[in-house]
Amino acid sequence: MTYWVDGATVESVAKTLQVQVPATATEAKAAHLNGLQDDSLILAFVLPTAEVDGFVAGLKPEAPLRLREQPLTFDSDATAPFTHLGLPAPDLLGHVREGQICAPCKGDLNWLKISVASVDGQNSRIYLSGVD
Repeated sequence: MTYWVDGATVESVAKTLQVQVPATATEAKAAHLNGLQDDSLILAFVLPTAEVDGFVAGLKPEAPLRLREQPLTFDSDATAPFTHLGLPAPDLLGHVREGQICAPCKGDLNWLKISVASVDGQNSRIYLSGVD
């Protein structure tokens, strides 16, 4: 049986995802979905758009993020849980930069994906999803 873990915090999820949330981040939210075999972890926060490229570079993605102009016609399994946090799923947004950070990752983390969507002219929302 899968269930959302009570007490999951931004700090605990960030630690499992091996991500340092920047001090300038706002609106940080996180959740941990306990699965039958693997756990899903999601983390989202807003950064000033000027800081996004530096944050992404620090994660050392496997390849440069690609721009997806149009929304997908479905939520992927990786991004649908963001609705649990009261956020729009990044797959259903347009003009989103996205990519794989690592697969496999160090330690118990199987993979980590990032999506970046504009919130307004000054800020962007970072979406991180991983499987542990």
